[in-house]
Amino acid sequence: MMNKKSLEIYVHIPFCARKCAYCDFLSFSGNECVQRDYTEKLIEEIEYQSAYAKEYQVISIFIGGGTPSILKTEDMEAVLNALRTRFDIHPHAEVTMEANPGTVTQEGLLSYRNAGVNRISMGLQSADDKELRYLGRIHTYDAFLKSYQRVRMAGFDNVNVDLISAIPGQTVESWKNTLKKVTMLKPEHISAYSLIIEEGTPFYDRYGDHVEMESHAMTKEERRLLMALPDLPDEDSEREMYYLTQEFLLEQGYERYEISNYTKKGYECRHNIGYWTGMEYLGLGLGASSYMNGCRFHNTTDLNDYRNAHFDQEEGFHQALRQELERLSIEEKMEEYMFLGLRLTEGVSAHGFVSNFGQNIRNVYGQILDRLEQDGLMEFKDGFYRLTSRGIDLSNYVMSQFLQ
Repeated sequence: MMNKKSLEIYVHIPFCARKCAYCDFLSFSGNECVQRDYTEKLIEEIEYQSAYAKEYQVISIFIGGGTPSILKTEDMEAVLNALRTRFDIHPHAEVTMEANPGTVTQEGLLSYRNAGVNRISMGLQSADDKELRYLGRIHTYDAFLKSYQRVRMAGFDNVNVDLISAIPGQTVESWKNTLKKVTMLKPEHISAYSLIIEEGTPFYDRYGDHVEMESHAMTKEERRLLMALPDLPDEDSEREMYYLTQEFLLEQGYERYEISNYTKKGYECRHNIGYWTGMEYLGLGLGASSYMNGCRFHNTTDLNDYRNAHFDQEEGFHQALRQELERLSIEEKMEEYMFLGLRLTEGVSAHGFVSNFGQNIRNVYGQILDRLEQDGLMEFKDGFYRLTSRGIDLSNYVMSQFLQ
């Protein structure tokens, strides 16, 4: 048997019950008919894309969105079965599915587990119902607790909870309360991000540094409610939340292994580590990005174009699934290896750099590494270049030093 290369797969389900005010992901609502059509086209894509992955074995799958758990159970089963049938999936592959509170049933969760899902990622964001309303979430904390209990009762023993700090009206105390409530539930993994105000979102209308209002399709009442939202926490409070997250989660037994990710021992998200260490990945579904054979490309972001694509025709396949095809130069690959790898607290392996590029890391980045070490932003330990605590605080600056 040939020695196969490792591959990760990302599957995009773009549908949501309602789009959150801060979200700039490719997502939208869609009725059951649209969702069923999309599922059928996605399975068709799985069949045709698999022909390009015969030399790979899949070591992780991540089903994200949107809200994947909004699909009818039989549709998600069909997608999972197509993946298992068409791709060579490692028997111990990590298979993650995102699920939002209020969209999961016991029957559905058991079905996902039987179809191979072994990790659930739940989007809580906050344990404060008022803060959830400000974000535009459709659930309450109580609804999250009920969904979380269903996940555990279905037998999942690898669960992530997503949280967001520095959201409208949030205080250091309310953020600490969210951390307390979540850690009492003992999830294996916690992703804790600070809110970023993205252009093109309703939150950008309210909080962005701009003069003109964006033209979102909102009613006058929706606009009034948006503009009535409380202010964001000030910079000092945001920094206090940031440091509190690290300290509190460490006290509760969660090790920080990436800038925004914390884990109980042995439950790191293998899929995301693959992204940060330069693993090849294939994106399936609307707008999904891929990196294979040194090339980066993405699928169309137009739902109609995707639903009408003929993947069995070479022209239709490439128009829908090979957009903005770009072959990375060796310099670009090195840059990505550095700025993605430095997100991990372990850092970038000097030996791994040689294995990947056939060059000593110091021959390429010696001057930059020396300067960052002298500035107290980076250190070399046990064969890894990694960010110091101060370097993590200034990570955007540090990573920019490796971009030409």
